Amino acid sequence: MDMKRCLFCDQIVHVQFIGEYERFANCSCAPGDSYSLSKDSYEQFHALSYAVKRQMFPIMSAYIRETTDVGGAVALSFEDLEKIEQSPLIPVTIEDKADRLLQYLYRHSESPLQPVVIHRLSDSYNLTYSLNLQELVYIIERLKDELLIERIGTTFKLTTEGWSKAEALSGGKRLKSCLVYLDHDTVNRADWAEQVFPRIEECGYSPLLGDDAQDSESSDYHVRNITESKLVVADLTGQS
Repeated sequence: MDMKRCLFCDQIVHVQFIGEYERFANCSCAPGDSYSLSKDSYEQFHALSYAVKRQMFPIMSAYIRETTDVGGAVALSFEDLEKIEQSPLIPVTIEDKADRLLQYLYRHSESPLQPVVIHRLSDSYNLTYSLNLQELVYIIERLKDELLIERIGTTFKLTTEGWSKAEALSGGKRLKSCLVYLDHDTVNRADWAEQVFPRIEECGYSPLLGDDAQDSESSDYHVRNITESKLVVADLTGQS
């Protein structure tokens, strides 16, 4: 097994070559897990400008970490950059990013005040889709001031109030992975994000947008991603 640098978190990790993909294992994007990147995409991502990398690579890393954390499989190509950037599921505001940290702590605990250790905080700002560590620290302090979490060093606890809010955000359940396939050209994704995704979450699933399942270049990925998901929702309007 070879070693290679993960473009999105900058760690040197083990990489395994599987068909048209390279599988990166146990980096900060997928601690204890892995993600796959199409071989021809590595150099395309690497060739992006510094400005684009600075803005998008932390978001890509966060997308990978959140998806794998809820049990989803991740196999990326260069075309996914724009799709993820425009996805309505990506949090933008500080409030939405703070909610992601609450949900993460909720997934990794069984009750209020149960400790959750986040190792290497400097490598974990992808938990909140933050662009840097400073923003993650600001979010943590904000949640502490709102009495939603407690923190001692690398140990975090949801307070009773924090647990209740995280439970409400998660529909009262540990969210399981749900793939959502939408037509790229005709479907209003904003409507889905506002009306359909909240209903999916209420049923105990975390909606993750998939690629077009008819993309033959990544058909192996789609088969694996579908079989590993607990639920698949597809809009087939107008399809042959």
